[in-house]
Amino acid sequence: MTDVAKNKNKNSKNEKPRSPGVLKITQSILAGAFGVQSNKNRQEDFSSHSPAPYIVAGLIFTGLFVGGLILVVNLVLSGQ
Repeated sequence: MTDVAKNKNKNSKNEKPRSPGVLKITQSILAGAFGVQSNKNRQEDFSSHSPAPYIVAGLIFTGLFVGGLILVVNLVLSGQ
């Protein structure tokens, strides 16, 4: 192994994992909600990141989903 490759391996071990972006969290929440999350992505989500952003995003998604269902039901019932 070359010196450059050894240094790259050392640097990658010492670096903190980057926190996931909004798009990554949204993708994970939506995929998990619809049951199509790949095992690889699920492992990435649970391995190196704090669960807090996923919990907050999940609660927001759940609130929006339930609110949307209530809105649709009210619209359907008011049309009768």
